[in-house]
Amino acid sequence: MAIPDRTAVLLLAHGSPDSVEEVPEFLLRVTGGRPLPAPIVDEVKHRYGLIGRSPLTELTLKQGELLARELGMPVYVGMRNWKPFIADAVSAITSDGIKHVIAICMAPQNSRTSVGLYRSALASTREIPFAIDFVESWHDHPLLIKAFAEKLRAGWDRARREAGTQKVPIIFTAHSVPERTIADGDPYESQAKETASLVARAAARTLEDWAFAFQSQGMSGGTWLGPRVEDTILSLKEKGHRGVFLQPIGFLCDHVEVLYDIDIGFKQFAQKEDMRLWRAESLNDSPLLAAALADITRSRLSQSLVATK
Repeated sequence: MAIPDRTAVLLLAHGSPDSVEEVPEFLLRVTGGRPLPAPIVDEVKHRYGLIGRSPLTELTLKQGELLARELGMPVYVGMRNWKPFIADAVSAITSDGIKHVIAICMAPQNSRTSVGLYRSALASTREIPFAIDFVESWHDHPLLIKAFAEKLRAGWDRARREAGTQKVPIIFTAHSVPERTIADGDPYESQAKETASLVARAAARTLEDWAFAFQSQGMSGGTWLGPRVEDTILSLKEKGHRGVFLQPIGFLCDHVEVLYDIDIGFKQFAQKEDMRLWRAESLNDSPLLAAALADITRSRLSQSLVATK
């Protein structure tokens, strides 16, 4: 379809510091200026130090480039908690004379703790001189599911070869949120589990040996959504399994929750329990992910054209 003039896409993401030294300032932005206890700040700095740096910003910008190439239209990137900030993206869009923006959160499952905060951050920028079509969720988009299934099959096949005769059950994961979020009617939990179910079905029609768990529970208190990955690993061990395969279906690229929480934290936990742990590659620069984002954009543009007729 022909892309209307002065139309663009805005990808919204969480953001991540570029160095360990920037972690304290980054965390203040995450909490809205509320200081965290020093031990928590030190622990986050330690985790970033172990992985070197988070590639989230670099990968999100790459995803934007791939989408722009796929669509043949401008794509901007705005981060809620770090550079390039959402306000910076809005300024660039305004300067370029864009009049219609499709805003897509790089968190496919809708939660007020992620998508809701991105939307609020976008709305709180200075007066916006362009129309915004905000995509609430796309957790079940067929091309997104296909992209995850592609990574799952490749990694799981490798894990099963290395495991020999032992079965390798799968744990799908997504970032945990406070339980009070779900109690207020947030759709996040059900959407995350639906994504997992669809990926399992797409990866193998007979895939039944899988579980779902929430990871990266907060360190600042309160009750967070479970079951935890650690508890799920122990449950599988009790059933006689000696290896487990993880696929995070709530994340679209590598960052600290993948490179530390899974590749270091969960792997060390599994090793202490005399179990092996494998992980599916993140989507990162997956052509199927770019195709999914492009399809969402075209669909929104088609709906917009129909509505104006």
